[in-house]
Amino acid sequence: MRDSKKRVCVVIPAYKEAAVIYDVLTRTKKALAKDKKHSYEIVVVNDGSTDNTSSEAARAGVTVIDHILNSGAGGATATGLSYAQQYGFDVAATMDADGQHKPEDVITGVHTLCGSDVDLLIGSRLIDSQGMSRVKVLGNKGLSVVTYLLFGINSTDSQSGLRIYSKNALAQLEWKSRGYEFCSEMLWRAKKIGLKIDEFPIEAIYTDYSKGKGQSNWNALNIVRTLMARRISEIFR
Repeated sequence: MRDSKKRVCVVIPAYKEAAVIYDVLTRTKKALAKDKKHSYEIVVVNDGSTDNTSSEAARAGVTVIDHILNSGAGGATATGLSYAQQYGFDVAATMDADGQHKPEDVITGVHTLCGSDVDLLIGSRLIDSQGMSRVKVLGNKGLSVVTYLLFGINSTDSQSGLRIYSKNALAQLEWKSRGYEFCSEMLWRAKKIGLKIDEFPIEAIYTDYSKGKGQSNWNALNIVRTLMARRISEIFR
């Protein structure tokens, strides 16, 4: 993909993030506005939140898509990427709503993908895991091992929510999982259809708030069970 000016859709799935979403969006808009190479639209997918996530996101002046019911991280991400594909964006990016990701890393990822032939670029927190707790590192590395064993895909951080997608990926990439297991399934689906996958280092920002969000290591057991069931069902289908 040549590094000409691209329209980029930044998708932010959000569930009960009213406490921080306005500040996250304000900081993200300010950072993205500094990138003169590409143009950005932020789309928040409010995934059936029962708090003020939707109104706080709207107050920040971004596009908001509301799910009536909670569909899970995989479902909300699918909705946002479908929006990007439907409206003809050249590139899409996903990032978490809790403030864990630096918007500057989104810009770096967009520039990296646009200057390459990569279709799916994963922002890895584990290339340099400084700032991550040992428990988080262990859990994420464990799921990356599972992703390799089940699907044959090497990734240092298979569960990262910061990802950059080419137009080709937006047109072809689909998955079935609705929960957090979609992170690994997405890599599998991308590999099966021949998309080129790569990764780049990102910084994770952990606050008391963000540490309480996302998936726990206990939930990783449910993710492994679901991924195994998905893999086995497709082998014998």
